[in-house]
Amino acid sequence: MLPMGKLLLALLLFLHLPALCQDVESDNLFSEKIGKNIRKYRKEAKLAYIQKDEDRAQFLFDSLIQNVVNGSILDNFKVRKFSGKKIELYKFEKPTYLITYASWCVPGIGEIPAFNDIADLHHKEIDFVVLFWGPKKKIKKFKRKFSKHVQVLFVDEKENKNDFTIKTMKHSLGFPTSFFIDGDKKILDVRRNLFHHYLEGYANSYTANYQSFMSGVSMLLNKN
Repeated sequence: MLPMGKLLLALLLFLHLPALCQDVESDNLFSEKIGKNIRKYRKEAKLAYIQKDEDRAQFLFDSLIQNVVNGSILDNFKVRKFSGKKIELYKFEKPTYLITYASWCVPGIGEIPAFNDIADLHHKEIDFVVLFWGPKKKIKKFKRKFSKHVQVLFVDEKENKNDFTIKTMKHSLGFPTSFFIDGDKKILDVRRNLFHHYLEGYANSYTANYQSFMSGVSMLLNKN
């Protein structure tokens, strides 16, 4: 039998263990990790774009993702379904393929069809989520283009105006951007989606996007 002093010490450690775990986990949140680096990134990326140095801008983005974002835990935040019902991002329990769009983004001609076909094939293993920024009325026309196996949601910034995660996802990482998140909400990678000229043919656009999307799906499936 343990002496009373050691017993009390063990009890105190047991009671404080959840709090210690929470502190460790909060240090690894996306908002915490990127918050320490985002100012420097914005400054250097802005300079690269002013100088029209696209290679430098891409290098900075890739470095931010690889050295800061990957491995962090995506914060939970509230979004809305088109029914108006609020839903937390953590409600999606499977590995998640999350694409952020804005109402002013114009997808390539083959982009949505390619994403739909992949979602139809892999919806049992992966949650496919498209998250829009912008007025609900403008987003409705996009929603109709997506498969029933793609959850189309939107962010009401008035409800998240003090949320650093929302601001960072919108103003620093750009649109459209893909987040690859495992079942434990760990970010495996973040990639900017392909950009095609509006005159790009359907076949080329579909094939390029399909291959790009499948690369992300393969990563999620292999991780889990």
